[in-house]
Amino acid sequence: MNYHDTVNWMFKQLPMYQNQGKTAFKEDLSNTLRLANHLKNPHRNFKSIHVAGTNGKGSTSHMLASVLQEAGYKVGLYTSPHLKDFRERIKINGKTISKQFVIGFIKQNKTFFEKEQLSFFEMTVGMAFDYFSKEKVDIAIIEVGLGGRLDSTNIITPELSVITNIGFDHTQFLGTTYNAIAKEKAGIIKSNIPVIIGETQSETKKVFLDVAKANTSNIYFADQLINTSYSSDLKGSYQIHNIKTAVQTLKILNEKGFQISEAHIKVGLKKVTENTGLKGRWQVLQIDPKVICDTAHNKEGLTYIVEQFKTETYNQLHIVFGVVNDKDIDSILPVLPKDAIYYFCKPNAPRGLEPEILQSHFINNGFKGEIYLSVSDALDEAKVKASVKDLIYVGGSTFVVAEIV
Repeated sequence: MNYHDTVNWMFKQLPMYQNQGKTAFKEDLSNTLRLANHLKNPHRNFKSIHVAGTNGKGSTSHMLASVLQEAGYKVGLYTSPHLKDFRERIKINGKTISKQFVIGFIKQNKTFFEKEQLSFFEMTVGMAFDYFSKEKVDIAIIEVGLGGRLDSTNIITPELSVITNIGFDHTQFLGTTYNAIAKEKAGIIKSNIPVIIGETQSETKKVFLDVAKANTSNIYFADQLINTSYSSDLKGSYQIHNIKTAVQTLKILNEKGFQISEAHIKVGLKKVTENTGLKGRWQVLQIDPKVICDTAHNKEGLTYIVEQFKTETYNQLHIVFGVVNDKDIDSILPVLPKDAIYYFCKPNAPRGLEPEILQSHFINNGFKGEIYLSVSDALDEAKVKASVKDLIYVGGSTFVVAEIV
């Protein structure tokens, strides 16, 4: 199989949350542990930082990778989902995994994958760990895919565990209360391994303190400890939280023998996109009219986006919007602006929600907007209708952003 065939096989043959939703979610780590054993436990051959959280874990992971690269380390970065190409998920110093490695890894292990009926996510985690081991990275930033406790990445024993914050997302797997979701995320806290919490939240603080105490893990609440302000090339006021989380993490990493200077932190935070290739975080796509996209896709994330609108100057706001079919639309409606003109569309993914259903939720709650056949059609129409002094925002789902960056 060539690269295209290989990736298609991965997507089509095996359960995958990105496409299928709940049926791809496993109830334990037995599959991942069998896979790790089959691969001779590559995750034990490199140091790592484990990053979980409802929002901000992607940005925080990329910030950490960027600073560590500036400090001269060979840095693995595992994140999900990807926007354009599967290989974005697995990088070393900002360079994606080679097509040859992807093809070879699947070819070599395909019989095992089929026999064990491994999910897309389990295979991808195995591939990342195998790649980082063979390439002898100094450290790898490992972003949790979903939750924490039962996530395939949770077989590692990291240098540090990081939990950015807790919000309502993927509630069908993780629970419907802050407390329940926090317990799932806290599943990445390991015995005697320090844990950094990005945002102190009254609803979840006790959960983290209790789990940290049970594991004799030192716990640090970054928002209470970092008072210095840093700038980043990742725009959006919400990045302030992620910056503090990253900086506190780096401080503890220094205590564990790494050598990261204040200069490395300042430069690394300003070169995140250049060093890592991150896209889709308050990303400006054009000017006159200004078009901005962001992958925020839940109530908490979109609340920050709406706050960010207030820092922009414009006459009329146009919002190109699409979601996946398990999204709790009614939870996000109260935070979205009713004075915007909406362009409803379906992201080109199996879980994409039909725009007619999306529109009906919005219209019934006093919003206005039309339906479009695709994300690109919706954006094209917004550009036609918008004056040069207007603002166009594209979002609602990672899949929507993936089609226009």
